[in-house]
Amino acid sequence: MSNERRDGLYLVLVGSLVFILLGAVFEGGAPAPLADFKTIYFASRTLIQQRDPFNQSEVTRIYQAERESRAPDAAKDRQIATQNIYPPNTLFLVMPFAALPSKLAGILWLIVTFASFITASFLVWNLSADYAPALSGALIGFLLATSELLAVTGNVAGIAIGLSAISVWCFVRGRLVILGIVCLAVSLVLKPHDTGLVWLYFLLAGSTQRKRALKALSVALVLSLPGFVWVWRVAPQWLHEWKVNLAAYSVHGGVNDPGLLSSGGHGLDSLISLQTIFSVFRDDPRFYNTAADLVCGPLLLVWIYLVLRRRSSPCAPWMALAAVAALTMLPIYHRQLDASLLLLAVPGCALLWSQSRIAGRIGLAITATVLMFTGISGWIVVQGLLSVVHPSPTNWGRWLAIALQVFPTPFILLATVCFYLWAFAQQSCGPATASQSRLRD
Repeated sequence: MSNERRDGLYLVLVGSLVFILLGAVFEGGAPAPLADFKTIYFASRTLIQQRDPFNQSEVTRIYQAERESRAPDAAKDRQIATQNIYPPNTLFLVMPFAALPSKLAGILWLIVTFASFITASFLVWNLSADYAPALSGALIGFLLATSELLAVTGNVAGIAIGLSAISVWCFVRGRLVILGIVCLAVSLVLKPHDTGLVWLYFLLAGSTQRKRALKALSVALVLSLPGFVWVWRVAPQWLHEWKVNLAAYSVHGGVNDPGLLSSGGHGLDSLISLQTIFSVFRDDPRFYNTAADLVCGPLLLVWIYLVLRRRSSPCAPWMALAAVAALTMLPIYHRQLDASLLLLAVPGCALLWSQSRIAGRIGLAITATVLMFTGISGWIVVQGLLSVVHPSPTNWGRWLAIALQVFPTPFILLATVCFYLWAFAQQSCGPATASQSRLRD
């Protein structure tokens, strides 16, 4: 092993240790630890007891009976724990945890989260190390060291994104393909709006990868069927209740409202979709959802065109996945912790760094910036800037405070999409070489 590869491996290892240690410390000290896990845990536990997991009063009975603390809980924490927004197939998949006492289930959930995401990080480094092992190790180590939100919240994104990245390694390397199919299938069941476009890439990437993507979809459907059948038997009206629950989170001032009045959209683990920017100018879902679609729709079409055009290139996976990892965050509801999917942008950055001085430096600057602002470090930077500039309560001061909290992350995500789409369009590496004359000086 070369010194550069050894250094890169050590950086990933250090990032993993920081992720585990700080994640455990922050989770233990959080006012509402594992809040997102509690949503799916108590809903799934309600289903085990043959009750309606989409009826908040039914879930509340289980929640109140099994709460670890007797102290009064905040209304927002209680809503997150008892008003379920996960579909039946996800609840069914989490049942092995829901069958356990809440404290033990939470510990095991954290272990699985750490294991899946760290394993994925080492495998993505293995893919990136072919181009720039030390640089890749630094980027992945930094991403790991700032991903504590996955542990604090216990969100399923940590497992879903980890499994999708593992499937990428399996499919690209052509090894442990069956494992890759199962991992991608489980990730689609757990959080399809995080990993769906990764699946779409493999569907479009050629005959071999298309077969693997279709097999993953088939496995996901098989895994989903029991949950839907069970819930339909226990609660035939679940679909209406589910829509009501989703709407309750998105109302003006709700936890998932992208507007300025949101009770959970800004600050630590903030919303990062484009709706947060557009809602500043007009706080109307019809406006900001349409505006986000008008921006992201053409970008997605360009991405699909480039995938179909460049799929025979050995460089195609890295540019395509780097672009789509950022694009996934923009059109619909996503939070900072979902941006851990940007792990898949590291191989593309490493490839550019190894091939072009100018494009490599630009790619590194953009990738490092987007990793900083989507991790916990971005929130620290914003809070530091707010404390330094002390925005006044005047109109301009208010706008400055809004701009610092809302604009940076969606803008840098959009810049990441545009840059990697441009780099993807410039790719000229053929089947036998990795040279890219158009990206060189």
